[in-house]
Amino acid sequence: MFQLIPKEQQFFGLFERLAEHLLQAGTLLHELVSDVHKIGEKAKQLERVEHDADQVTHEIMAKLNSTFITPIDREDIHQLATALDDVIDFIEGAAEHMILYKIQQPTPQFKALAEVVFRQVTEIHKMMPRLKNLRHADILVHCIEVNRLENEGDRIHREAVAELFEKRGDPLEVMKWRDLYDLLETATDKCEDVAVAIEGIFLKNA
Repeated sequence: MFQLIPKEQQFFGLFERLAEHLLQAGTLLHELVSDVHKIGEKAKQLERVEHDADQVTHEIMAKLNSTFITPIDREDIHQLATALDDVIDFIEGAAEHMILYKIQQPTPQFKALAEVVFRQVTEIHKMMPRLKNLRHADILVHCIEVNRLENEGDRIHREAVAELFEKRGDPLEVMKWRDLYDLLETATDKCEDVAVAIEGIFLKNA
């Protein structure tokens, strides 16, 4: 009897919309660190993207609560939506803190971390349309690349923090940059969470 009830397929479209917002956020971050003179403009755009992403996430959760049969496991839908939304939150949070701390010029390490995040969200954006057809083995290739980039982000973060304390500059500046590095490093971790969620869905359903 249950096989006669069509599974709700709109989740895949919602995930693609969320991935579009994620790519927008990563692109804005990339542009922001390249030209800090536009930080106010880019931060406002990021705030709108984060708000739009929240709306899509709420839509996913509402549909999850009202749908009897889902195309993939309910907990996987929840985990993936939450992970995607988290990445956008930390990207937007980094921009907010740049304004709060009155950052005039990003450090090379901060730019490098922003580049890692941008490359990760690009990989996630590429794989999201393939989620509806879980026989696309190249999903795993993208997941592996996201994980590799997370390791690169960890290395950059460690070196950046070590340099902060080696120079022993103004303690307030050290605190500011430690916070900023942590925000982007956490964004790389959240991107890895997305990849782990997608890999789990693929392995369960392929």
